[in-house]
Amino acid sequence: MHENSAGTSRRNFLSTVARGAAAATAAPWLLSTRSAAEDEKGRWPLKLSTSSIHFIHRPIEEACERIAKLGFEAIDIWDSFQGCPHLGDVDKRLGAEGLKSLLDKHKLRLFAFSLYVAVNNAEEFSRHLELLGNAGGGVAVRGSSGPCDPRELKTKMKAFLESLKPQAELAGKNKCRIAVENHGSALLDSPDSLKAFVDMNTSPHLGIALAPYHIQAGKWSVEESIGVCGKQLFFFYAWQLAGGTAQLPGHGPADFTPWISALARAKYDGYINAFMHGDLEPDDMAKALAKSREYLKGCHAKAALK
Repeated sequence: MHENSAGTSRRNFLSTVARGAAAATAAPWLLSTRSAAEDEKGRWPLKLSTSSIHFIHRPIEEACERIAKLGFEAIDIWDSFQGCPHLGDVDKRLGAEGLKSLLDKHKLRLFAFSLYVAVNNAEEFSRHLELLGNAGGGVAVRGSSGPCDPRELKTKMKAFLESLKPQAELAGKNKCRIAVENHGSALLDSPDSLKAFVDMNTSPHLGIALAPYHIQAGKWSVEESIGVCGKQLFFFYAWQLAGGTAQLPGHGPADFTPWISALARAKYDGYINAFMHGDLEPDDMAKALAKSREYLKGCHAKAALK
């Protein structure tokens, strides 16, 4: 049946408002300060973050200041992995209000807490989820579990997801989502394990943190892995299989352009998190990250975006 243009326009307007309201309710911490329309005339927007552990030997205040000055929009704050002091300091000294004030000062958004050590302590993990929620919400990144025989994948994945139900429920209560990272020699590793996770997971508060480094190590396709994760992709590492600073975008051999195209197709709504493992002097790290940011912007300009 044909509708008049006024009715169609009104319906489209109400639909747009509803989608915007739903997005704001579901994940307010993911909203960029700039809309997709303002950024790229409707193209999928590029949102960039990086991790505090890159400035592991500097206070959280300096890490935030440096990351903001480099032009990143958001930050991923690490727990005590490799002795990183940042989240522990926030927890004990700043608290949620102090963290919000610090981020506001530098016009940074809080994307994630990386809880690779805290996950081993249920009380500490729960406390950090509450802190994340009180600071405005975000993604809590954690690992999965030990490797398994491929023949036992579905059974082990089902048990693992069942074990995460209390964490997922707590995350939902605290405006958070939990993202489980893929890793070599772990339950969540191969594209088959990613698919098993996605097929069996029923919680909207539980998803995947995809690390291309480990996907490449298994000689699998990063683009296909992004597609498998789909809407359950909550965190993406801009991180390639290489050594030293070559792990970073724009430093090593990987072309990130098709990865960004795949993220756009998957309608990924998080930040692309420039990342590497390694301990550089702060100025050297800042210089390397600046190059990565410009490289990712260039890839975004070339990518096939919808």
